[in-house]
Order: sequence, then structure tokens, then C-alpha cells
Amino acid sequence: MFTIGTRLPGRHGRTGIIRTPHGEIRTPAFVPVGTKATVKSVLPETVRELGAQAVLANAYHLYLQPGPDIVDAAGGLGAFMNWPGPTFTDSGGFQVMSLGVGFKKVLAMDAVDVRSDAVIAAGKERLATVDDDGVTFKSHLDGSRHRFTPEVSMRIQHQLGADIIFAFDELTTLLNTRGYQEKSVRRTHDWAQRCVDEHRRLTAERVGRPYQALFGVVQGAQYEDLRRAACRGLAAITGPDGRGFDGYGIGGALEKDNLGTIVGWCCDELPEERPRHMLGISEPEDIFAAVENGADTFDCVNPSRVARNAAVYTADGRYNVDRAEFRRDFTPIDDECDCYTCAHYTKAYLHHLFKAKEMLAGTLCTIHNERFTIRLVDAIRDSIAAGRFDEFKAETLGRWRPRRTVPQG
Repeated sequence: MFTIGTRLPGRHGRTGIIRTPHGEIRTPAFVPVGTKATVKSVLPETVRELGAQAVLANAYHLYLQPGPDIVDAAGGLGAFMNWPGPTFTDSGGFQVMSLGVGFKKVLAMDAVDVRSDAVIAAGKERLATVDDDGVTFKSHLDGSRHRFTPEVSMRIQHQLGADIIFAFDELTTLLNTRGYQEKSVRRTHDWAQRCVDEHRRLTAERVGRPYQALFGVVQGAQYEDLRRAACRGLAAITGPDGRGFDGYGIGGALEKDNLGTIVGWCCDELPEERPRHMLGISEPEDIFAAVENGADTFDCVNPSRVARNAAVYTADGRYNVDRAEFRRDFTPIDDECDCYTCAHYTKAYLHHLFKAKEMLAGTLCTIHNERFTIRLVDAIRDSIAAGRFDEFKAETLGRWRPRRTVPQG
């Protein structure tokens, strides 16, 4: 399933190829997120033209709407959304927890002094409760009650039919106490074993379907001993056939400044011959840190999400195109970009679309941001193969500023 190519000397970073029933993924690779079987505001054909090798959809959201049975009847996720390439689905654990305590998509944070196991976002109602068997939660759509267990998550993901699926895990935040993080790692390990067992049972039952690779998910927050123990525990898990996980996901809330270090701890312990997926990153500095320390693939909603709020990426940083100074700016978002948007449209036009609240605004900026991210990761992969990763990293991050100040003129 996974072949290692060029390695970064003295580090875990490498190039490689993941082989799936629907094609190959050349790694490192960025995987755009199509939460509800669509990358918001753009056609699947456009996503392919942008250079994406795979897409990731969300088991929680597709379970609630339209239902995994409908996706199954359509022939699986790829057929349902008219995407011919490899697909991923996450387990639903992230959304059950994040929506359940009101944090939505924001879980990476700085460490804080406050610790509480009753953590909930300000002004939000708790929609999920966790026990050792699974999670009971209310739908964010209509308030109906549902229950996810490792077995339920596996059944949903088998119906969705993605090439790569993830074990059900309990996601914590940096606000949780050390004691709860320890308990959560043990719980996630127990759930991982149940996922492997159920995955093997369903694979044998669903005869004639392409094999779905199952990835275990590493938790442990910012604690080195918990991360390492979680990795060793997952690597030791096997099913009735003696086979373990096909790959691993590195998940959980973590300190942004410590991202590379945490990925490195995990890759010290995880089997080298298995691919490693980093859940939820897309900023250039995070991508370099993750790749250098051993992440092979990663996903994030950020390129499309910030695009819908007028934020666009360039080699020199991110800025908002709906700002007043762009009202008469008839140049593209980024002179160095090869995307459709930059070839055909100006900042002035995009500024107008946002002010007029036209849907096309989000489409054009999503095209640009997804292409920017995919092109960056492609260049990182090429730099590893060419033996010039460190030089490329220095050049790229030397220009990048997370919030770019555009000179007014």
C-alpha cells in the first residue's frame, strides 16, 4: 500500500506513494476537505484540475445528512460526489466532540493555565457526553439524539466506502486535565482495538467491495509520554487475522508552536513502513513542520473556509481582498499563481463580489487558496526529492507572513 521514496537526512520526513483502489497518492500530499461530499463552492472536476490527489469527507455530517445508506446505494463516496480519485473519511470523533462543546473547528490553541474536564465554549450548550463504550450526542441540525461507538463508526465508514478510513477516537482539548488526558488515551486505545475487530468483520462480510485501509488515531495532547505510549499501543494492536492498522493519524488539540515536535515524537514510535496522516493543518509554517517531522498527508478546511470570508493566500502572506484599498486594484490576487482565478480575475472584481454578497466570490477565492496549498505541498515534495528541502523551506518561510500588510497606494 505504501512505498517510501526519498528520505530527509536525519529526520522522519520523506516522499512516498500510497496506493488505493482509486489511484495513487504521491506524498507529501495535501488533501482538501469536502465535509459533506463537496469542497464547498467548487465542482469536483475543478478540485481535480487544481491538482488535488484525494479528498476527505466527514462521517458525522454524512451520517446525519443524507445518511450513509444513501451514499452506499450510490456506489460509495466517490461515485456519489463524482470524484474519481482516492477518498478519506474521518471517524466522526472530532465533530462529536468539537460541536458537542461548542468549539466548532477551532481546537489548535496555545497552552493555558486553566484546566477543566467540564470544558465548554462560552455561551454554548453541551451536545455530547462520553463514556467508555462510546458517545451520545444531539444533532446540531435538529437536536435529535444519536449514539456513536467504535462499531457504529466503522459501519458508517464502510457504507460511505472511502479508500482510507479512521478509527473512532476521543478528542480532547488543551483545557483538559492531565488525568483526563491519560484516561482518554486509554479509552481511545480500547476503541481502536474494537475498530480493528469490527473493520475485519465488516470487510469479510461486504464481499466484493474494494479494501478500505484503516488508520489508527494518536491522541495525548501536548504530553510527550502520552503521545509515545499512544503510538506504541496502536502499533501493537492486531485483529483476528493478525493484521494491524494500515496507517496512522496524528490528531488531537496541540500547541501550534509545538506541532513539529509532537509529530516527531509520534514518528519516533510509529511503524516506519506505514503512512502517517496529520489531521487538520494547512498554514505554510505548519505544513513544513509536519512534513519535516514525518507527516505524509494532511487535511484542513481552512483554505476554503477563509476564502469564503475574503482571505486569500500569497507567497508573501495572507490578506483580505474585500478591504477598501482593493476597490480599484485591477491586478490578480498573486502574480506568481497559476490558478484559474489569478489568470482571469482582479482584486477589484473580487472586492465587488464580496461587497455585493455574490456566491461567485467564495468560489473564485476557494479555487485560488486550494491551488496555493496544493502547489506549495507539491513543491515541498519536489524539494525533498531534489535534496533541497532546507533551502526551499528557508526561501518560502522567509517571505511568508501569516497576516500580510498590503501597501496602500
